[in-house]
Amino acid sequence: MCRIGAIKSKVPFHPSRALRLMLPQQEGHDNSGFAMVMQDLDGVFAGYKEQPLLSLACTQNGLKLVKDFMDASGFMPVKEYIPRVNRVAGLDIKAMPHYVFRAYDYPEYFRDRSRPEKEELLLDTRLELRRLLSENDSGYVFSFWPDVLTLKEIGDPKDIAVYFRLWDDNGALMAKNIVTQCRQNTNYDIVRYAAHPFFLQGYTLCANGENTFYTRNKEFQLSLHRGYTGFESDSQNFLYTLHYVLHELKWPISYYKHVITPLPFEEIQQRSDRRELDLIRQSLGHLEINGPNTIIAMLPDSRIMTCCDSKKLRPVVIGGDETTMAIASEVCGLQAILPHRDESRDIYPGEREVVVITPELEVERWKQ
Repeated sequence: MCRIGAIKSKVPFHPSRALRLMLPQQEGHDNSGFAMVMQDLDGVFAGYKEQPLLSLACTQNGLKLVKDFMDASGFMPVKEYIPRVNRVAGLDIKAMPHYVFRAYDYPEYFRDRSRPEKEELLLDTRLELRRLLSENDSGYVFSFWPDVLTLKEIGDPKDIAVYFRLWDDNGALMAKNIVTQCRQNTNYDIVRYAAHPFFLQGYTLCANGENTFYTRNKEFQLSLHRGYTGFESDSQNFLYTLHYVLHELKWPISYYKHVITPLPFEEIQQRSDRRELDLIRQSLGHLEINGPNTIIAMLPDSRIMTCCDSKKLRPVVIGGDETTMAIASEVCGLQAILPHRDESRDIYPGEREVVVITPELEVERWKQ
C-alpha cells in the first residue's frame, strides 16, 4: 500500500511539515520517491500569485529548449527560485542536473484575455514543453499554473529532503496547501511523471491503491480531452475523471463519486434523482473505477477532498485544529503534526462518502 497526505492551513507552512506528516507512515514507503504539489504560495512567490509558475527538472539542453520556446511564445520571466541543493555523498536520489521554478508574465497580446482562454494557453504550453523535452530526453515539466509549485523526484524521501534542503525552514518555499506522497509508481515503469500527485489545470490528485479498470478508463479518456495524456500510472485516471466532471461538465463535486463508484442499479431506482444517476451510468460508465483505493484531491478554489472505493479497502483519516486540517492514510501522520488536536473529532470517511475541507477549514460531507 502507498501512503498519501495533505495539509491545509490558514497560515503558510514549510514542506518540512508535509514530510513530518508522511514519514511516520514508513511501512507505506518503499524508498522509491517523493513528490508534492504546493498551492496558495507564500515565501519567494508570495507576490506572484497571478503569474503562471513553471515547475520542471531538466538537463542543460532542456534549459535551453525551455528558454527558447518560452521566449518565442512571448512569456517573460519575472521571478525564479532555483533550489540550493545539498550534494552530499551517499544520498539515494536520481537527481536531474537542474531544477527550475519560474514565474512568467503572460505574453503581452494575451494579458487581457479571459480566464478560460488563459487556462487553455497554459495547458497547451505545458503539453508542448513536455513534448519538446521528451523528444530530446531532456527533462520533465510537471505544472505550469498560477500559484502552484510541483516537485517530483526518485529516491529515498528522507534523502530527497536532505538534497533539496526541505528540512531547512528558511521561509523560501511556503504554502497554505500541500498534497504529497512518499512513494513512486509501483505498477508501471518508475519515471518522474508517474509519481503522485498528478496535476492538470488547477486540479491535483494522489491515490493509494489501484484501478483495475485502467484500460477502459484510458481508452475513453483519450477521446475526451487533449490534456488527458501520459497515463504513466493507473491513478491518473482518477485525476482526469475529476477534471472532466468538475471542469468540463461543471457538475457539483458530489457527482464525482457517482461517476467513479456508481450505486447498484436497484438502489438507484429507489432515489428521487434516479433519472440523473441512470444517465450517468449510461453515458459515463467507462469512467467507473474498480479495485482498492483512496484518493486525495485539491481543487482550483483551494478546497481539498477525499473519498474511497465502494468497499473502503484503503484507509484514510482527517483531523485538525483551529488553524490546520490534514488528511493522511494513517492516524500516526496526524499525530506527528497535530498532537494537540481533539482526536474525538477525527473523521474516518465511509465508502459512500465525499469529504471536503473548505478554505475556511470547515468540513463538508456528502453521502451517495
